[in-house]
Amino acid sequence: MKNIYKERIREVFPDLKINQVEINDTGQNNDVIIVNNTLVFRFPKYIEGIKKLEKETKVLDHIKGKVSLPISYPQYRSFDPYEVGKVFTGYPFIQGTPLWPQTMNEINNEEQIQDISSKLVEFLSELHFQPIDNLDIKKQSVEHIHQSIVGLYDNFKEKLFPYMNKKSKSEVSQSFEDFLANDKLLNFNTVLIHGDFGASNILWNSKSKSISGVIDFGETEIGDPAYDFAGLLASYGQPFLQRCLSLYPEGGKILERINFYKGTFGLQEALHGFDNNDLVAFKNGIKEYR
Repeated sequence: MKNIYKERIREVFPDLKINQVEINDTGQNNDVIIVNNTLVFRFPKYIEGIKKLEKETKVLDHIKGKVSLPISYPQYRSFDPYEVGKVFTGYPFIQGTPLWPQTMNEINNEEQIQDISSKLVEFLSELHFQPIDNLDIKKQSVEHIHQSIVGLYDNFKEKLFPYMNKKSKSEVSQSFEDFLANDKLLNFNTVLIHGDFGASNILWNSKSKSISGVIDFGETEIGDPAYDFAGLLASYGQPFLQRCLSLYPEGGKILERINFYKGTFGLQEALHGFDNNDLVAFKNGIKEYR
């Protein structure tokens, strides 16, 4: 696989000297390879992944130089032909490793924890309050978000409920129906969001003891700011979330939406696995509901 990708990069960028190539990760949407230990290239695995990468590239062009943390800005890109195995982007390797929950739990210094929360909230604030009028991606209204939640619920019932136990089906149904019936929860302005703002995409420099960057904007969209905080809740728990919300404008008003979104993450992973014949993703997502 890596030789195929190596030749594709050479075909598009013949002046780029490639001395070393290694597979870094196989994610849900992309194969990721490291070139010369300095560049990260992402090749979408599905047509849907290509669409996400194209949207991501537009967003990264839009926010370049406007956010305080390093981002995975694509210096190399190819969208022609628009085919799996041909489309890719490449960006300079950002030093650091994902800020996994275990790493966060091992940080006992109050000043460091406060610095992490303030830097993450500063980044999200910069992103969420970014002007979007000239951004050429689909702009979701609150009504669209409502319909997408209805669609997600329908998909869960049709595709995942057959694999879930009775109690789980009842709890999921109650959660969705309560949320969709509460008009007050859908009273917000849509903004530019990261869309997958969790541990795997927040990089940590263990030497400097600081956040070193944010990667993978593949799920970015005009959506609900609460969704990004749901990623923080899923990764680092309620106390850290509350710390972050205290730093975010009117953060307390989005808590109920945050909790709802967080409760859908496992089944969203299972749904991705179901739709894309990814058995590992399906099993990981559905295991707590069987």
